Amino acid sequence: MSVVEELRRTLPAGRLLEDPAGYLHDEAVWAPHGKPIAVVRPHTAEEVQQVVRACVRHQVPVVPRGAGTGLSGGANAVDGGIVLSTEKMTAIREIDVAERLAVVEPGVVNDHLRAACAERGLWYPPDPASAPWSTIGGNVATNAGGLCCVKYGVTRDYVLGLQVVTGTGELVRLGRRTAKGVAGYDLTGLVVGSEGTLGVVTEVTVRLRPARRPERTVAGFFASLADAGRAVAAVSAAGLVPSALELIDRHTLAAVDAWKNMGLSAEADAVLLGRTDAPGAAGEAEAETMLACFTGAGATWAAVSSDVDEAEALFTARRLAYPALERLGRVLTEDVCVPRAAVPIMLEKIEHIGRRHDVHIANVAHAGDGNLHPLLIVRVGDADAEARAEDAFEAILDEAIALGGTVTGEHGVGLLKRDGLRRELAAPVLALHHAVKQALDPHGILNPGKVIETCAPQC
Repeated sequence: MSVVEELRRTLPAGRLLEDPAGYLHDEAVWAPHGKPIAVVRPHTAEEVQQVVRACVRHQVPVVPRGAGTGLSGGANAVDGGIVLSTEKMTAIREIDVAERLAVVEPGVVNDHLRAACAERGLWYPPDPASAPWSTIGGNVATNAGGLCCVKYGVTRDYVLGLQVVTGTGELVRLGRRTAKGVAGYDLTGLVVGSEGTLGVVTEVTVRLRPARRPERTVAGFFASLADAGRAVAAVSAAGLVPSALELIDRHTLAAVDAWKNMGLSAEADAVLLGRTDAPGAAGEAEAETMLACFTGAGATWAAVSSDVDEAEALFTARRLAYPALERLGRVLTEDVCVPRAAVPIMLEKIEHIGRRHDVHIANVAHAGDGNLHPLLIVRVGDADAEARAEDAFEAILDEAIALGGTVTGEHGVGLLKRDGLRRELAAPVLALHHAVKQALDPHGILNPGKVIETCAPQC
């Protein structure tokens, strides 16, 4: 009996799809993908366990998938494998106001959790640009960040505990519900960011914060990306920790405006958007200090925004960057992160790489924590341009590493960054990664080939 036949017999009706259309890859259109033999959409942790155990018996790869909004190929199907979609596991099981935590299934959409928490006067901070569509399970898989992580941290900082199906088919609980706890190794932290290669997440317990205070927005226009980068470095040097500090270049603003007709200005080569949520006089002082950093770095115009709608429109443009630029061609998305002091240098290097390889690069960034997202855009079907873009992509990774940075700040390694990961990590550290993978997935069935080079079970 094949694995598909076994799953058809043992799972409830409607769980198994033998047509994989729509489940082959994530949003990383440059990453390769294979053809799975089936897609399974479990409704419970026990059904996930059934799927993994069947795949262990038949030595068939399992590729966990959330909403498919990833940008590194981490959810891409492999030949002969099963795609395990958690899209039907959408329950918010608990929001505990006293303990400030929530327990959710992995298919819960990020914004849906944030809205449910807000109704109870609480806040779940991780806010990737894909928050209206991406799921908590996918956010856990990539350790997603977002606009406010410069001050409030990334997904791993909010995951207290996990329920996980291991590579041997065991259903286990990791972590805790308490505010503190150091019993044993931090296996929860290990699974967060592992991109489905160490286990399939079936439940997530997250830490919550009190409802967010109102924010003040500081906007600045700059004649060059380098000047905007110097403003970022100045904000850091001044000891400020903004609640957001985002960069958008004129190419991105123009693309968003052409798509959504938002009346956005493209009078500058770069726009910086800073926010502070400090209360009262402290917030006013932070906003004024940020404004001084902008003007001191050469902003052609800067102001503390008094128009809430205008400020929100600019942040909306930041969130719409990727889908807007997709309309212009095939987009290869970078995700490097460098020390904040190196942001101006890195932005100059990105511009130089674009010119050297004759590649159109738009830039957006979580600039406040040095996480830059150069977006390399080529015309569909232009093979020469695609080859140049791929060379530019690798050159950007090398420059980030040379500046003491990393090849991925929040999107994950997936398929696109595997070569970069090998260049970033020393051989003994890579060996540790392989040892962890072997220990937690001894049969090699969990998302094989992602993050580190592994072979599918049939190899």
